[in-house]
Amino acid sequence: MLTGRESLVRLIGKRRRFLPNRHSILSQTLPPNQSCFDICSDNSGSGIQLGKDDDLKRLKSFGDNEHENALSSSSVVDCPVCGSKIPGNNNEINSHLDACLLRGTKRKLTQRTLLQLNFSPVLSKVKIVPDELVESDNPGIVPLSPPETIAREEIEDSGSEELTGKESLLIDSEIDCMVSSSSFCPKNEMAELPMDDCKPDTFEATLDTFIVGRRYADREEISPGLTIALSRDPYNVKDSNAIKVVSSDSAGCKLLGFLPRELAQYISPLVDEYGFRFLGSVISVPENSLENVPIRLQRTSDGERNYGDETFNCLWRKAQSVSRNPPQSAKYQLNFCLMLQEVLRNNTHLLTEDEKTYLESFTLLSNDSQRIFIRLYTRKGPWFRMSSISYPEIMDVHKAVKELDEKGYMCSMEEAHQLSESDVSDILNILSVSELREIWRMLEKSCGRGMKKQDLVSSLVSTYADGLCPGLSIMIMNRTGSCVRISSKAESLIWRTERLFFLNGEQDLSSFLLVDMGKVKYPTYNCILSESVFSNRRDLLSYEEAIEVAQIMDEALGANRTDTVLRCIKIAESHISAALPIQYLTSESVITIRHLFTASWVYSKVVILGISFLEQERRYRDAIDLLKWLLNCFTCDVRRGYWTLRLSVDLEHLGYTEESLQVAENGLLDPWVRAGSRMALQRRVVRLGKPPRRWKVPSFSRSAMRKIPEVYVQGRPINSDLGAKSRFYNEEGEQCGVEELALYYYAGEGGGWQGVHTESGIWLTIFGLLMWDVIFADVPNVFYTRFQNAPLDLGTDSFYSVRKSSIESHLRKIRDGMAEECLIKSWETHNGTACRGVNWDRHTLHELRAAVTCVGGHCLASLCELLTQDYRSWSSGMPDLLLWRFNGEYSGEAKLVEVKGPRDRLSEQQRAWLLLLMDCGFVVEVCKVKPL
Repeated sequence: MLTGRESLVRLIGKRRRFLPNRHSILSQTLPPNQSCFDICSDNSGSGIQLGKDDDLKRLKSFGDNEHENALSSSSVVDCPVCGSKIPGNNNEINSHLDACLLRGTKRKLTQRTLLQLNFSPVLSKVKIVPDELVESDNPGIVPLSPPETIAREEIEDSGSEELTGKESLLIDSEIDCMVSSSSFCPKNEMAELPMDDCKPDTFEATLDTFIVGRRYADREEISPGLTIALSRDPYNVKDSNAIKVVSSDSAGCKLLGFLPRELAQYISPLVDEYGFRFLGSVISVPENSLENVPIRLQRTSDGERNYGDETFNCLWRKAQSVSRNPPQSAKYQLNFCLMLQEVLRNNTHLLTEDEKTYLESFTLLSNDSQRIFIRLYTRKGPWFRMSSISYPEIMDVHKAVKELDEKGYMCSMEEAHQLSESDVSDILNILSVSELREIWRMLEKSCGRGMKKQDLVSSLVSTYADGLCPGLSIMIMNRTGSCVRISSKAESLIWRTERLFFLNGEQDLSSFLLVDMGKVKYPTYNCILSESVFSNRRDLLSYEEAIEVAQIMDEALGANRTDTVLRCIKIAESHISAALPIQYLTSESVITIRHLFTASWVYSKVVILGISFLEQERRYRDAIDLLKWLLNCFTCDVRRGYWTLRLSVDLEHLGYTEESLQVAENGLLDPWVRAGSRMALQRRVVRLGKPPRRWKVPSFSRSAMRKIPEVYVQGRPINSDLGAKSRFYNEEGEQCGVEELALYYYAGEGGGWQGVHTESGIWLTIFGLLMWDVIFADVPNVFYTRFQNAPLDLGTDSFYSVRKSSIESHLRKIRDGMAEECLIKSWETHNGTACRGVNWDRHTLHELRAAVTCVGGHCLASLCELLTQDYRSWSSGMPDLLLWRFNGEYSGEAKLVEVKGPRDRLSEQQRAWLLLLMDCGFVVEVCKVKPL
């Protein structure tokens, strides 16, 4: 990957479906004299439009292996392909599926978005506490909602509306139980209950509740007064506490639906453990046959003997409480509205009155309209078939879509004449392969059986654009039916809302769900705000436009559109040049947080990626011009070290050795050139500055050219392909990489060392644990959201300067030998809490304690000090292995090892890191693996 691309992708975040400024960006005329390099574009000089992203993920799996394993050989299951009933043993299922697929039958699958996902089952017991006693486990964040009900919709073949990476996490087989909220009770395990809240009371014999999951029930007509019964469904793969509601009037006990999950978790142990039985009747029938049906349940067994049982008392009391309070709002809906309200409250100066009115009107929409909008917004789209939109919590999809269309939140397409050329590709992508082939055959072309879906789409789009088939739009719409998409205005404003709420592109609405489910726990901190990240609307709009240019740049690199890449570089360059008199003619010594949210910061990342692209293309002159221009524009920037080093290297590529040497020498006088870049430049000066170019030996030559100890390890290679990662057999005949082979060597004849292959990971974990209180200290304007794992100034000079006294106090404790004590306390207090750099799963407390003890306080304090001063430069690039061995119970020694394979050698940057670590007091070594 090109240098700078990963950083740009993280900055962009979720790609936007609609870029409002795409056309103007790619077609605008740029100032002819501002560019420092020439763009060899197409002859017309016009902007080049990017194509749509063709890398669409295909959902091909049928469902859960766990579902298969749970079914006995005597059970009957529904085929996910044709829907017929088949025996539940594996052989019968596999044979039937093979036959269905050979027939070309459309697969009838189901999908779940992240809003519906229950992730892996919880293994520990769930502790149910009284609602009035529930408090947030995380004082630093507003209590968030539990995971939402599992919804489902049918998709056909590979032509269904695609999901983004975060949403398309699973495809499951038929969901046996559709309920209203999540349950985490493990299979065949009764909920653990606090007895203080469950005192004996006068027990009513009836419960008023609802039948849910009607769309997955048998087609049984329901009428008021219909007699019903309950039937346990312990083998339900979605909820082991599931309880079916069946019709006791019909001979076959037709399935009517299920009890709500939050009620079933209390009723199921009453049925299983206490022998309770229930009968009931339908109270009323809703107009929509898929809506929840009100019912009244009557307890038929005598439970008087159980009244002294505290567990029984609590279960029944909880069941009564839940039945009286059915859920009203979906949790993801509440989270979405919370996000809207916070943005409207804290960023009024960034929104126009029309935008504020538009966003406020969302809360006035019906529940169905709000929910379907959020559902579709989190999916990939952009177009969706109306026939395939179905969620259990949405009662009337058509009415909801109509309201959204009237309010400007959605656009619909029902007739062929509404199909425009710009929408053809997207509409075709929601068709299945078989439907595309059918259209292809109707155009009297070949059957297209060997063509992939995207080839079919591209050919049909070309046919439509050429106007060779006037009836093509009718053929398409006859198969898709009515389609809807999120309006461009709504998408742009909600994207802006998410950006203002999270202040990055990597987080979205799924962050709420991950907290709700306990998958992520954010640290406790105080948000002390005195100023907004964006001071005015103009800055925000410029920043958004810069993000668009960055996305276009990334798309162009993925599609190998060189002309568009070069144009984006020139656009970024011209915008930075235009902003120079306002933003960069200052001599501030500290990069403020606000600077990281400016358009110029984004454009600088585009230019840096462009430089890597030009170097890859061996256009060194253009890269040199841009590097010189960056160094002239950004006079106070920690990236100047990297730019200076690349400039020196590129000049040497062109044979300008003297100028390359001079650039390196001048770079060493720059206070912003730090860490590895400074050491690499020193080595370049020593190497290039030999007589007769330079007669004077620089003062740092002895330090920069020090020899790094080396050891050699032999191994039997598995592969020797050029460009492939080296693999070896160790002495026990097991396959391993060079790092594992080195660990095996050091554990044996290398001296009895223990260790881990970690690179920077273990050091960042130790730093986070030792400096936890410093990282999350009360500092104004560094914590803006409830979803941060680090302050915004971590990685800038201001992090050290504003916390200097606290940092020095912690470093003294580390030097004085208290590091292990601080580590243990931090681990026990914050275990599992998100913190940048801290990986709770990769290293055990035992390994961390051993590393801290053997490394020693002086070295640890030096490393922590470097990270607080310049986290950006020091948070990557550490040697591959950390080794340690004890000399006694409380003392030991440590060693850092960089491992190199047969065809590898130390880069200048890696050598610079090793020398710097030697200066800090670490013992370092290079281990070179050679084939036998």
